[in-house]
Amino acid sequence: MAITPLIWIITIAITIGFFVFEFFVHVRRPHTPSIGESARWSGFYIGLALLFGLVSGWDFGGEYFAGYLTEKALSIDNLFVFLIVMTGFAVPRQFQQKVLMIGIVIALIMRGAFIAVGAALIENYSWIFYIFGALLLVLAYRQAFSSHESDPAHGRVVNLARRMLPITETFHGDRITVKIEGKRFFTPMLLTIVAIGFIDLVFAVDSIPAIYGLTDEAYIVFTANAFALMGLRQLYFLIGGLLERLVYLAQGLAVILGFIGVKLVLHALHVNELPFINGGRSVGWAPEIPIWFSLLFIGLTIAVATALSLRKTRGDARVRTP
Repeated sequence: MAITPLIWIITIAITIGFFVFEFFVHVRRPHTPSIGESARWSGFYIGLALLFGLVSGWDFGGEYFAGYLTEKALSIDNLFVFLIVMTGFAVPRQFQQKVLMIGIVIALIMRGAFIAVGAALIENYSWIFYIFGALLLVLAYRQAFSSHESDPAHGRVVNLARRMLPITETFHGDRITVKIEGKRFFTPMLLTIVAIGFIDLVFAVDSIPAIYGLTDEAYIVFTANAFALMGLRQLYFLIGGLLERLVYLAQGLAVILGFIGVKLVLHALHVNELPFINGGRSVGWAPEIPIWFSLLFIGLTIAVATALSLRKTRGDARVRTP
């Protein structure tokens, strides 16, 4: 796939343009989006993402769709943690759009930096696939048994910010700073953004190795991440109640991360250059998992995790109903 610097510049400019549009049209005026507004814009961004994949051709389109599905699923899990953050800091609902917008922009910037670093490592060190694969297997294990029960409002990073900065006890609209009796204070809005920024950093560690297990084309990695993050704010308000019903999403993501981890290790064996493994030669028995199988596996895993989650929560609701 021949991606020129001009294509990169245009893609990044369009991505920035979408977020600027989001801010001035939707976020600058504090309000709680209606279900209709959230549904329309979620549908628009998902349709845009699907259109991009369809015009990318079969080979790269398949890699893009596999990456997009993985990143979207990880982003929805990210939304669940965002929900916990909002609850922990008691962010008024009409101001949550601004927090989400800033969090999503921070996530894209961090993932962009990780994408650049990952591309450089892959181009120069084929053995990095072993490390990415092992990392994903560890993350898959942690994801399978994560509970999201920690209190982000009292995490180490947030507590450090509280000790170092003058923080007000209450929100002052959606402002990050406020002047009281001639002295400048930060509001809890800043602490919320700090917490979400730290969470974004953690999720980027999951996200980038995972998608590099599906494609080694940095442009596909970036666009899949960008499209997965676009519309995430609207999706938060659209499926806010549904998030708590996706009780098996973490386990589904663990299966996906584990699968991609195994795929990366097999790929590392296939392109092996480490002298202490098979004399620095390719390991013949290590298969390359085709992208169509990866796409099918990821799609089915997400569908099964969602179906089982909804089935369990419906069953639990019946039990609680007298």
